[in-house]
Amino acid sequence: MAQVHFTLDSEEVKSLFLGNRDEAMAKVLQIILNHLLEAEATEQIGAQSYERSDDRTTYRNGIRERELTTRIGTITLAVPRLRNGNFHTEIFQRYQRSEQALIMTMLQMVVDGVSTRKVENVTRELCGTSFSKSTVSALCSRLDPVVEAFRNRPLLKHYPFVIVDALYLKVRENHAVRSKGFLVAIGINEEGKPEILGFLADDSESEETWCRFFHSLKQRGLSRVDLITSDNHGGLVNAVKKSFQGTVWQRCQTHFSKNVLDNTPKSLRGEVKTFLRDIYTAPDRESAKERMQQLSAQLTDRAPKAKKVLEDGFDDAIAAFMLPEKYRKRMRTSNYIERLNEELRRRERVIRIFPNTDSVYRLLGAVLMEQHEKWSGGKKYLDMDEYYAKRVQTNNTPIVPESWSV
Repeated sequence: MAQVHFTLDSEEVKSLFLGNRDEAMAKVLQIILNHLLEAEATEQIGAQSYERSDDRTTYRNGIRERELTTRIGTITLAVPRLRNGNFHTEIFQRYQRSEQALIMTMLQMVVDGVSTRKVENVTRELCGTSFSKSTVSALCSRLDPVVEAFRNRPLLKHYPFVIVDALYLKVRENHAVRSKGFLVAIGINEEGKPEILGFLADDSESEETWCRFFHSLKQRGLSRVDLITSDNHGGLVNAVKKSFQGTVWQRCQTHFSKNVLDNTPKSLRGEVKTFLRDIYTAPDRESAKERMQQLSAQLTDRAPKAKKVLEDGFDDAIAAFMLPEKYRKRMRTSNYIERLNEELRRRERVIRIFPNTDSVYRLLGAVLMEQHEKWSGGKKYLDMDEYYAKRVQTNNTPIVPESWSV
């Protein structure tokens, strides 16, 4: 390893304490690295400058200047040139890694919701130079093929449980700001771990859009889904029935409770909320139905609108009773995907208005990829052993036993 010895004059030392410290440190770093480059050249040549030696392998051939951007500013390095052209240094290997890390950091900053204008300011502070908004956007586009590959990857596992939801975003399109739906599907795989199955940005959350989304998931390999959990959006529910015939639909109990309570007088809401909780935690479907009938009787005269909402949506709200008890709590609501939506919203609020649909896929897709990776390396969401033990194998195709059906 090359050994470096250097000295600082009194003015350089004073500047460390009295002048601009960043400039002074950059100057010191420049001196250190240039001495290191010279020492590496001496080591590779086998002789000092102007030294006569039989051991030398080549001769110096001047220098070439090269700028290196660091956290404390840009410095100029005098890189030795050798007649045989074989001078090499780890400094620039490390610089290349640093440059790659910087690019990935900027991409991560955008993924974390930092606007490109803020990135320009941050990189100026960190690196002593700025990257323009267009440069940052160009760098961000490197995420596109990665996100696209993730979004279209084959779905090779079995996903008995699926949770779906959508949120709305503002996107600039044809010189106008438009509202677009962003559809997301989470699947619980055979190992009990959640996965991001897919996502789609479209003009609406219509039945046609959901059918197109579900069709793309099925083309990629999604099949034999036992239960899908979602809110009661009409287009979504109709699309589930068309696209996944034979699959049980679970109406999110959190949304269902809100629908019932919204039609309940304020004076009764506490009592009704307690009743609903007792229904959801009943030991079996029959007990849940008995408790619902008790609540319905109490609402007949006091809250007829709430009674109608309760009775009309009851069967769909307790569909999860088809599952063994240990799986019901987590599959009876869409709360899991709602928490994911909050994470997407946190990024989206910084952007406010996406410049185009590609940027929606780039940013939110990268966030979903990151979450997917965390889940894959994390704990199981559900232990699927009991679930698969209760399934009946018919020609290697698992089906839900009749005793589980709603």
